[in-house]
Amino acid sequence: MLKKNLRILLVEDHPFQLIATEILLNQHGFYRLTPVLTAKDALLAMESSEMPYDLLLCDQGLPDISGLDLIEEATQRGLIIQAVVFSGKAQHDLDEVARHATERGLPLLGCLSKPLFAPDLYRLLSCSESHDGADDE
Repeated sequence: MLKKNLRILLVEDHPFQLIATEILLNQHGFYRLTPVLTAKDALLAMESSEMPYDLLLCDQGLPDISGLDLIEEATQRGLIIQAVVFSGKAQHDLDEVARHATERGLPLLGCLSKPLFAPDLYRLLSCSESHDGADDE
């Protein structure tokens, strides 16, 4: 069963997409969300958190830095456990992002196309359960 109490930091620079993704997650029982519009705001949220976020769910094409660079910085600083990147780019571009994440040793669960398709997102989130070992609250 998919764990619903994941602490998720959602980073999307387009306000409509941010709200739509937040609603999508809420509709399926994910309420522990911190939505932000920039990598800078994401880093501020992570730095002010008492514990690492379970999941960084972020757009690859952020205006300040790439999603992958944000994941790398957050990982190096121990601010996240795992991550998912999403993008409106073509599948071969997403495959390249995943390859770079592997080369950099990043905790990337996967890359998803925008707009997000709920079953694909939930499949990746289900994978996170096998990596975290934490109990439901």
